[in-house]
Amino acid sequence: MTTGLDSPVSPRAEELIRYITMAFGPSTAAIVHYGSRAQQSGSRPESAYDFFVIVDEYETAFGSFAAQVRPRFSARSAIVLSRFLPPSVVALTHLPGTGAHDTAKCAVLSLRDLAMACSSESRDHFAKGRLFQQLQLAWARDEASRKQVEDAIVSARLETFVWGAPSLPASFTIEEYLRTLLATSYAGEIRPETQERIGELLAAQLPTMVAMYGALLASLEDRGVVGRTGDKYSLTQPPTPAERARIDSYFKRSKARATMRWVKLIWLYDDWLEYLRQKVGRRAGHMVDLTPSERRWPWLFLWPKVIRYISSRR
Repeated sequence: MTTGLDSPVSPRAEELIRYITMAFGPSTAAIVHYGSRAQQSGSRPESAYDFFVIVDEYETAFGSFAAQVRPRFSARSAIVLSRFLPPSVVALTHLPGTGAHDTAKCAVLSLRDLAMACSSESRDHFAKGRLFQQLQLAWARDEASRKQVEDAIVSARLETFVWGAPSLPASFTIEEYLRTLLATSYAGEIRPETQERIGELLAAQLPTMVAMYGALLASLEDRGVVGRTGDKYSLTQPPTPAERARIDSYFKRSKARATMRWVKLIWLYDDWLEYLRQKVGRRAGHMVDLTPSERRWPWLFLWPKVIRYISSRR
């Protein structure tokens, strides 16, 4: 399967990667660059750089992070939360180099948890929903680490047919397959993006993703899982009611865990309130205004807006 993992990253991303490897220390096995900066899908000057930081184990990685960066949370709390609900997302700000106001948003996963998150046994959709898209395996400590991470990413992409099949139309092109994956994946989380964002993502990633998933669909055709007429594919056997119910349960569980991640983000992510306000504003098309009371005591006063927002994203 074509991976598209070797495309070059920007010079600024390379600067940030060097800093990230220093922050997490020798336990850092690989760094994956994903999101709007990696895809060139409508990022703005204030957009964060998104990375998966793959580590051997959380104890050494967050011990180094706490010593080098001195975040407001303890290494111990990050380790415990990572075991409970991986990955843990942390922010690196006040970064060296050319962009003083840049933020590196780091989703930290152990090699073991990465393999689980990309497999058929994954507990939720967080890793799969990001790794099936265009990204770069930007840095690896050695060839063994690169191979482990690449194998996990390929597994996540092979899984797209499992969770995407119940949402596919009776016949579909490669582009319609990709659009279905993006729409289904985004619907599986509480996210601020509008429907227009699906079209932007597809347009930005289309050449790379057509190469990747054209190979996957060709493989499925060879195995008799899909049929093909011209540029149209169709399922040889539609998903059974039991399979549909299993995928529906998977996404409901994933959305529940995604909601818990928002709470976890508050604990570990520096300036989390402004980050969420900016993200909702960029993707929903309007900036959320916060009162002084909501900024000072968000746990007390922000709930009405949170509840209205979550209800609007159902």
